[in-house]
Amino acid sequence: MVDQSAVGRQFPPVVAQVEPGRLRYFCNTLGESNPVYRDAGAAQAAGYAALPVPPTYLFCLEMMDAPDPFAFLTALDIDLARVLHGEQRFTYHAPVVVGDTLTFMPRITGVTDKKGGAMTLIVVEAEVTNQHGVHVADTARTIVVRNVVTS
Repeated sequence: MVDQSAVGRQFPPVVAQVEPGRLRYFCNTLGESNPVYRDAGAAQAAGYAALPVPPTYLFCLEMMDAPDPFAFLTALDIDLARVLHGEQRFTYHAPVVVGDTLTFMPRITGVTDKKGGAMTLIVVEAEVTNQHGVHVADTARTIVVRNVVTS
């Protein structure tokens, strides 16, 4: 069972490239048809330097480029089979566009037991900076861990 001692724990940074092919695949998968995410001319007309990413793309990008996307589960001795994705949040401070190299700095910011210890909610936040050192976004995801409760 994960306890409060995990709060503040940091994990290795994840460096990810915002590539046009992966962005196109993501948009196709979601059925995202907004031309701003697909057409460089539309993106530039909307004020972007290049194709921007849709709001939820950072979640996938961090997972795709992490050497081990579940390293924090291993570090906390959590069985992946007991994990559910609870929620995710994104706060953007600057545009993220094709061509950017992003660095995610993940850390645990919350651990809460629920249902008399039957589940634990773990919040993992990441500060995201681009290749120029600009803080472009903050991400947060809540992981739900089903605990084995013994009587």
